[in-house]
Amino acid sequence: MNDLGRKILVTGGCGYIGTRLVPKLVGKYKVTVLDSMLFGNHLPPVPGLDVIKGDIRDTKLVRALMNGVTDVIHLAAIANDPCSDLAPVITYEVNRDAVWHLVKTARECGVRRFINASSSSVYGVKQEESVTEDLSLEPLTLYAKLKAESEQIVNSFAGGDFTAVSIRSATVCGYSPRMRFDVIVNIIAKSAIVDGVITVHGGNQYRPNIHIDDITDLYVLLLEVPEEKINGKVFNVGATNHTVMEIAEMARQETGAEIRVDTNITDNRSYRISSEKIKRELGYEPEKTIREAIRDIKQALSLIHISEPTRPLYISYAVFCLK
Repeated sequence: MNDLGRKILVTGGCGYIGTRLVPKLVGKYKVTVLDSMLFGNHLPPVPGLDVIKGDIRDTKLVRALMNGVTDVIHLAAIANDPCSDLAPVITYEVNRDAVWHLVKTARECGVRRFINASSSSVYGVKQEESVTEDLSLEPLTLYAKLKAESEQIVNSFAGGDFTAVSIRSATVCGYSPRMRFDVIVNIIAKSAIVDGVITVHGGNQYRPNIHIDDITDLYVLLLEVPEEKINGKVFNVGATNHTVMEIAEMARQETGAEIRVDTNITDNRSYRISSEKIKRELGYEPEKTIREAIRDIKQALSLIHISEPTRPLYISYAVFCLK
């Protein structure tokens, strides 16, 4: 069913997740995308979609674009640890300060629903077998720290006619027209397919992941669920928790690649998130597996949907450095 009376603003809609999300919204809603286009624009030109090149730090632009908007899906961010460490001042401006202005402006302009993309990295290293939303946040990086702060900002505006919710997503994986090869499953898949070798550093670390189809389906769902079920809340969402070695083994089985183990662990983050709350309260469960994400990347490479997979274009840090 179309609901063209609603107008959705998607920040960061030209990015890795946004490029898969926006086509699911177009045709059902009026959609405006605001994106700096640092990595280009891979969205198809279709009726009902306005794509604006701009910066969420531009307060005048943000206010102008809020005219008539009923819902905001906020994806825009300096999107990983290396980029955040490279440009900490910009990261504070984009990942925290601009969020405050964005959500404040949204409420002032009559937006009814604000969906904030957070990250399960806010938990840091956890020994618990099931990391639930009520556990303490112990972010280890600037990126994770500011994601935690952005949740507090968004939640502080929730209430009355303004519904706000934050999603602590596991690391997203799978194919997108704006592809990324700097997240764990995609890195392993590319190494297996292109190089025939997967180098695993350690391997026992648990890293929660979620298929890109599942996380984008969730954002669509969050536009429709009753306000009282989500207002002022945070939800974890991820697929089955796997160790890095288990992910590598899936890639080996799908590609025949060799696994090599390096005992020098450069990144010791390890945690297993629980998605029971979102299942219990919203009835939502991911449908796709991490193995399917690996297969999707393999197919995209074989069909030349991804050209020259070793290009810096697919590594956020590399593009960020060039800018």
